[in-house]
Amino acid sequence: MILQALHELLTPVSLLAIFIGTTSGIIVGGMPGLTATMAVALLIPVTFALQPLTGLLLMGGVYCGAMYGGSIPAILLRTPGTPAAVATALEGYPLTQQGRGGLALKVSVVASFAGGMFSAFILLLTAPLLATFALKFGPPEYFLLALLGLAGIVSMAEDESRLVKALISGLLGLVMAVVGTDPISGMLRYTMGITDLYDGIAFMPALIGMFSISQMLELTGEAGGIVTGEPQLDRLKREPLPPGIGKPIALGSIVGTIIGILPGEGATIAAFVSYNIARRRSKKPELFGKGNPEGIAAAEAGNNGCVGGSLVPTLTLGIPGNSVAAALLGGLLIHGLIPGPELFTRYGVTTYAFILSLFIANVIFLLLGLFMAPYFARISLTPTALLIPVVCLFSVLGSYAMNNSIVDIFIALICGLAAIVLQKTGFSLGALILGLILGPIAETGFAQALIMGHGSYAIFFNRPQAVILWLIILLLLVPPLVQIYQRRRRRSDTA
Repeated sequence: MILQALHELLTPVSLLAIFIGTTSGIIVGGMPGLTATMAVALLIPVTFALQPLTGLLLMGGVYCGAMYGGSIPAILLRTPGTPAAVATALEGYPLTQQGRGGLALKVSVVASFAGGMFSAFILLLTAPLLATFALKFGPPEYFLLALLGLAGIVSMAEDESRLVKALISGLLGLVMAVVGTDPISGMLRYTMGITDLYDGIAFMPALIGMFSISQMLELTGEAGGIVTGEPQLDRLKREPLPPGIGKPIALGSIVGTIIGILPGEGATIAAFVSYNIARRRSKKPELFGKGNPEGIAAAEAGNNGCVGGSLVPTLTLGIPGNSVAAALLGGLLIHGLIPGPELFTRYGVTTYAFILSLFIANVIFLLLGLFMAPYFARISLTPTALLIPVVCLFSVLGSYAMNNSIVDIFIALICGLAAIVLQKTGFSLGALILGLILGPIAETGFAQALIMGHGSYAIFFNRPQAVILWLIILLLLVPPLVQIYQRRRRRSDTA
């Protein structure tokens, strides 16, 4: 069946569909506000006139390309193309400011390729088995998984004062996350009578404001581009990957695939969890936030690892791993392809051809990324007089395009101004983003778990998978707290 799938895949029409889908995905991912979910959903009507396999190859290519494409503006302009690229921006943009944007792009595409290939390989070999494992995760585990991501707030602090400000920043993010309709009771919270806030604060406009608009406002007083000097294209092409980069790539690939398999989770939480674990395991954690390629490698391998992982429950159980997989599931159903055992038997040729196409899509964006990285790096040399209005225009359009809401534009502008104030006063923007993104996941999981446990908190401790997550959370929390305590003790001894 695999040989038949390869025969169907290696036709001019199929290969062209993968190439067009992947290239389009990179473009969509690189445009702030245009997500992979939106692109796949818009493709579904187009696939009506196509063969089922051709339509699936287009959507799969867009999925892979968009997950990588979001890192390009995140690195060069501090404007995440997709929510999952936020963690990449934390390390990629400082490297661009140092004139090493080409290296950051190279690390990004290699890590994305490794994460995507690993998850596709896992999908090909063990999809039914892993789908059964995913069903063991319920609301208690999703709450603890969100808590695992929030534990990264502690690792962002280098001393006691920064820890307090990081915790306050995370709390602000959680406060923003509770705006909207209560997921359990249906009560409205802090909406101020604005109907556009009934669904809560859309985090993509908030991210665009905090990362893109705030950075453009900071650049208004600077002359020239983001960096000075002409990038040496030959040097960028020859520059090797940093030593030791394989470990964070491997870590991100594994974490991203596992989180992608869990229904309802997404690339954003995978990127942040991978980033935080890599930070804790790094020999030089103090370099994180200042342009550490290890952070880019872990985050990009994590969010691309979600691609194959999210398709495990989608194809085997009909349970979407994330919102992009849900849109792709719609494409499957429209063509009469019902997820389950039949998809791997009766329609096995189409299914395996689609899975194998993910490998080709990853190779395509790897080649495009490596070839184009030095030329992408020139974007950072664009004069600010031209760069600022163009980026602000796309930021505003991206914020509006999410929900066709004027309110989202104001959210982006307000968040941009607030981000400048927070950064100038030493608060952590990364911690705030963690609270904003993971807050709804934690709240929903916590409430549903209590309903399952009839109000008993024991449900968070009496399941084996929950105990494992608690242990991982402790492993992430204890070392940074011990380090902060030791620094404080040394300062008191020398005083």
